Amino acid sequence: MGDSFFVCHHLAALYAYGYVLTRGVLPYFANFRLISELSTPFVNQRWFYEALKYPRSHWLVVLNGIAMAVVFFVVRIAVMPSYWASVFATFGTPEFERLGLGAQVAWITSCIALDVLNTIWMYKIARGCYKVLTGRGGLKVKDAADGSLATDKKHTNNHTD
Repeated sequence: MGDSFFVCHHLAALYAYGYVLTRGVLPYFANFRLISELSTPFVNQRWFYEALKYPRSHWLVVLNGIAMAVVFFVVRIAVMPSYWASVFATFGTPEFERLGLGAQVAWITSCIALDVLNTIWMYKIARGCYKVLTGRGGLKVKDAADGSLATDKKHTNNHTD
């Protein structure tokens, strides 16, 4: 999904959780954000399938991809409105002011960064899921020599065991 996005995601999370863990602030919001990690097993399984060179058309890869898309959407995208409603409800309260500027900036900027990244990733996941479900993923144009469809060599299963 992109190494630079992956690094930015983790830096934003470390920045925010540094305040949560060292100052004991915002545990409700921190735990709310942790719900998003329910999609991680599907993302990690996708990596394993790619590392093992499973073809994208394999039923396990397709099933995991669909589950990843659904869970990713539910725990990272669909929760954004209720999360931000809770955040906005704290603005101007004495508790919000007590946080101080450092924690406020860490909280808001990291959440914005994470939500932007999650939106970009959801777009890529949805696009990939659509391609697989419509039969457009992993296939090249017809081979002129024999008229057969050639699979994407990058994802060919080369196992000999």
